[in-house]
This record gives sequence, C-alpha cells and structure tokens, in this order.
Amino acid sequence: MPNIKSAKKRVLVTEKKALENKAMRSRMRNAIRKYNDFIDTLRLDEAEKMLPDLMSVIDEAAAEGIIHKNNAANKKSRLSARLSGVKSGKIVVNIKKDNKTIAAEKAQAAREKAEAARAENLRKMQERAAAKEAERKAKEEAAAAEKKAKADAAKAEKAAKKAAAKKDKKAE
Repeated sequence: MPNIKSAKKRVLVTEKKALENKAMRSRMRNAIRKYNDFIDTLRLDEAEKMLPDLMSVIDEAAAEGIIHKNNAANKKSRLSARLSGVKSGKIVVNIKKDNKTIAAEKAQAAREKAEAARAENLRKMQERAAAKEAERKAKEEAAAAEKKAKADAAKAEKAAKKAAAKKDKKAE
C-alpha cells in the first residue's frame, strides 16, 4: 500500500474503475451470449429485435475504452453478418437445446413409455379376462350339456320304465 495520499487515492480509483470495466465487459459478453443463443435456437425475430441494443452495448464499451473501436466494429460486423447469413440460409445452424428443453423431452419420452406400458398391461389384462370368460362359458356349456344329457337319460329311463310297465300290464 502506498504512503503518499495521491497514490493511495489512485489505488482506490483504479480498483473502482476496474470493477466498472469488469461489469461493462460482463454486460457486453452476456448480451452477445444471449444474442447467439437466440440465433442458435432459431429465434431470429428475437435476435433481430435485440440487435440494436447489442450494438449500443458494444459501442458503449468501445466509448469507455474497455475494447478498442476496431474490435467493436469487428464484433458488430460479425454478429450482424451471422444473423443475415442464418436468415438467408448461407449459414446452417445446428439447433442447440437448453437444459429445460432437454429435460422436457426426456420427461415426455418417459411419459410416453409409461403410457405404452400401461396400454400393454391393460391389453394383457383384457386378454386374460376374455380367456377366463371363454373358459367359464365353456364350463357352463359343458355343465348345461351334461345336465341335458342326464335329463335326457332320465327321460329315456322313465320312458323305458313306462314302456316296461305297459308291457307288463299287457302281459297280465
């Protein structure tokens, strides 16, 4: 730490100015990042709306001496050329997905998989129920057929007894 008063003040002013410069550089970089994200996700109308604000942020940084004026001009040129290139189709952009979109797609896939599993289980359950119903009907039909056969046998036996009784009566 310096001993002279003006040197002490200079250190404080320099620290303050460095923080301001850092904040301005961060603001510029964040604006550029946001603009590029709009282009990467093909939200060109939002990128176009943001372009004038982005240019002013870059000009402000150049005016304050944070970046050189030629650097600012190069950045502005590159950013506007990228937007016009994507719009015209000269530049093909691989669409980037943010984490929210990726998570939503995974959740949707999981829901669809669960729904397919539920539908498969329901189909199997209905098949089992139909098989049980068919088995029950077959048993009922078999029982009805057996009952009818017994009734017919009983009728035939009764008729045979009657005939035998008639024959016995005639024989007497």
